[in-house]
Amino acid sequence: MRLDKLLSNLKYGSRNEIKKLVRQGYVKVNGEIVTDSSIHVDEINDEIMILDEIVNYRPYIYLMMNKPQGYISATSDKYHETVLDLLDEEYLRYDLFPCGRLDIDTEGLIILTNDGKFAHQLMHPKKDIYKTYYVQVDKPLGQVDQERFLRGLTILDGNDEPFTTKPAYLEIINPYEAYVSISEGKFHQVKRMFEAVGKHVTYLKRVQIGKLKLDDSLDLGEYRELTEDEIQLLLENDDKWEE
Repeated sequence: MRLDKLLSNLKYGSRNEIKKLVRQGYVKVNGEIVTDSSIHVDEINDEIMILDEIVNYRPYIYLMMNKPQGYISATSDKYHETVLDLLDEEYLRYDLFPCGRLDIDTEGLIILTNDGKFAHQLMHPKKDIYKTYYVQVDKPLGQVDQERFLRGLTILDGNDEPFTTKPAYLEIINPYEAYVSISEGKFHQVKRMFEAVGKHVTYLKRVQIGKLKLDDSLDLGEYRELTEDEIQLLLENDDKWEE
């Protein structure tokens, strides 16, 4: 990759600003000062420094975040803070975006990446990747609710059009707490499903996507990079409901 393209992509400055820094001798490649910003470098194996800072280039980043309430799942917004506002500057260089969405008042697991192909695989409806939520409600849950969730419920989508949900799996912890697993992601879907059975959701947290569980050690607002094994887990079909 061209040196000026690499550094501008990582937001060290515009192409013109990078060219000026290179001409002034502020950039080194493998310990040697370079003055030509158009040279090609091996972004993976070459050691590149700008203003005495080592450039840590990686083509793709994958983060697990425990999203707090009050943040929206977007890259920018005029009125609310976004999940990107929780990231350190080193990650903001990579143009990350959230895979899917969590409502502003919903906590829990969200994945951020700059890998568009990976995000498409994760979010594509045909993948039927289940998302599991921990839910608290205001009225008692029972077996009838489990059966209705399994059969499918008629609710409104984000355009207030009625649709019938795919089978969802309700695991009751106690009358007022449960886990629910769904393979869709319509607007406020979990809340609307519980409303359809006469319950109001008072607290909602996503705890699992496919086979990947939220790291319990992450406090609200914290995040970490996924391991290679965890990245693969996200793309595996979750067959726990096919027994």
